[in-house]
Amino acid sequence: MEFGFMADIAVKKSLMDEFMEMPSNRVAEILNGELVSHPRPAPKHAFAYSSLTEEILGPFQKGRGGPGGWIIIDEPELHLGEQILVPDLAGWRKERMPALPETAWFETVPDWVCEIISPSTGRYDRGVKREIYADKGVQYLWFLDPLQQTLEAFQLREGQWVLLSTVTGNDEVALAPFAAVPFPLSNLWFEELRPEDQKNKDKES
Repeated sequence: MEFGFMADIAVKKSLMDEFMEMPSNRVAEILNGELVSHPRPAPKHAFAYSSLTEEILGPFQKGRGGPGGWIIIDEPELHLGEQILVPDLAGWRKERMPALPETAWFETVPDWVCEIISPSTGRYDRGVKREIYADKGVQYLWFLDPLQQTLEAFQLREGQWVLLSTVTGNDEVALAPFAAVPFPLSNLWFEELRPEDQKNKDKES
């Protein structure tokens, strides 16, 4: 019995050692006892979550043109029991997390999480991570897909994710828990400069 217990500790320690030794150019997570890693986000992925941060940070964290009352963090390291997750964005209501932790990670379950879907992370985001978020009691989950240019919003009800809405095209984003200050979904996508636009720009300069 004692030997088995010590063996479990050794396995967990080895897994944590691997997690800590992961190179900085990769995002590492421990999901249901498995070490999972993937590359840092591609430019379109990074642009989308930077743009989403800009849309919600002012009104919901700073209180500029909105209600405030939130803490929004990009790529926080969540230590939720034995699970270690790194969502692209997470938000906490200030009454639930009135002060930031002294550690480099967060142990308070977020109220809202957004995952930016990419080919390398999609199956984890929509699979095991979504299950863990529900199990830990995250109330709202968004999936933002820069390639498909869609945003899906879910709410946790009686332990199950319920789809609130799927936003596409140039539709307005007015989704819980940030419905108070809508914005166009198209604000989140990088608009490439067409060759004819570049020629006109060169002529003007």
